[in-house]
Amino acid sequence: MKMVVAYIRHEAFEPIRTELLDLGFPSLSISEVKGSGRQKGITERYRGAELTNYLRPKVKLECVVSDTDVQTIVDTVLKHARTGAVGDGKVFVMPVEEAYRVRTGEAGEEILQAHPDAATTTA
Repeated sequence: MKMVVAYIRHEAFEPIRTELLDLGFPSLSISEVKGSGRQKGITERYRGAELTNYLRPKVKLECVVSDTDVQTIVDTVLKHARTGAVGDGKVFVMPVEEAYRVRTGEAGEEILQAHPDAATTTA
């Protein structure tokens, strides 16, 4: 099992979420985060003082999938998040030792199976 963690621009999230849902991967965790990298800060004037904010807002997307599905997730993120400009984000893939479903106590990759009819089911 692997965890795919992607830091992306806000506008890239919805197309990624839609395609992953269509591919049968409805299980995502997202967080609003701020960070700095090669993208320059934004300089603003506030009450006569010049302030530079180096922390840029991003969306952190996390998804745990079986080893065979990692490339599908990564390709989908890269396809929709890449603009070619500095600040597009990063994708990390990390190993996951074990996963458990809290409701039933099931463990292992069985709980990560892709949902082929995910787009047609309702929550």
